[in-house]
Amino acid sequence: MPSTAPDVTPVAVGIIENAQHQVLVAQRPDYKHQGGKWEFPGGKIHVGEAVPEALARELHEELGITLSAACPLQRVRHVYPDKRVLLDVWRVTDYTGEPHGREGQPLRWVTPQALASLDLPAADLPIVRTLQLPPLYLITDSRRHGKTGMLVLIERALAAGARLLQVREPHMSTDEYTEYARTVTELAHRYDARVLLNADPSLVAACGADGVHLSSHRLMALQERPLSQACLVAASCHDIAELAQASRISVDFAVLSPVLPTTSHPHVAPLGWDGFLRARMHSDAPVYALGGMLPEHLQVARGMGAQGLAMIRGLWEASSVELAVEVVLR
Repeated sequence: MPSTAPDVTPVAVGIIENAQHQVLVAQRPDYKHQGGKWEFPGGKIHVGEAVPEALARELHEELGITLSAACPLQRVRHVYPDKRVLLDVWRVTDYTGEPHGREGQPLRWVTPQALASLDLPAADLPIVRTLQLPPLYLITDSRRHGKTGMLVLIERALAAGARLLQVREPHMSTDEYTEYARTVTELAHRYDARVLLNADPSLVAACGADGVHLSSHRLMALQERPLSQACLVAASCHDIAELAQASRISVDFAVLSPVLPTTSHPHVAPLGWDGFLRARMHSDAPVYALGGMLPEHLQVARGMGAQGLAMIRGLWEASSVELAVEVVLR
């Protein structure tokens, strides 16, 4: 974790999910900072204490559970009028015991979408955006499947539950891309799915899309986030330097590749899962794993700190697109 100025309070935060994909939140006592608001469990990191150690201690003190495994999710920096905090957020993947409010605090299990209706501290809002990201990020490939064929595959994936899609068509002219992106966006919105354009950010509004996916070239040329918080901003990254730049401009998530060998880039050395984990630790934002991904890789990816899988061939060329989507989402 980057060094923290003395006036910044470092906080370990745990995201705990149940079998119904609900997230655990607790209500802060009225007498504490941000009292009365709902928050994700966790607490202050003591001087010299590692984040996993602090998280385990806090979860036991607050909830009476014993942490067995957790992986990094994101870091959030926030400045309140009276306090600066750095939230080091980890996804809890295994624990023993039944969570209960050991300090008398009310607990609640909430779906990621319902979190927006709760009164949460401002520092927790970026975490909500992350939790509302699905575990599957699809990337179009009409050069291989044809524009019409790609639309058919997209609709099959959407009908099976996919909800996040990148329109990546580097072979198209700007006019052709714009027309096709509008068609894809209209289709996706019928399923309440979100679409990011791998194109100039100015095309997002023109196509009615939900955000932009920055190529690594566009990413490294930017000095600030290209769109407001009303839109999603993602970025393609291949190394620590690009992940650090993505964090500097406050992307909503990054895609790190290639994790495993790919037929499309046979001469590029893959990161491997250990390399993915080492690089991922340098990102403040959640990170999807890309490159050689198959639906069955989700659990391994999550264990390495991935938000989920970004997929192209592993999904579009599956024997059943619907089954591939369902394997990731179940």
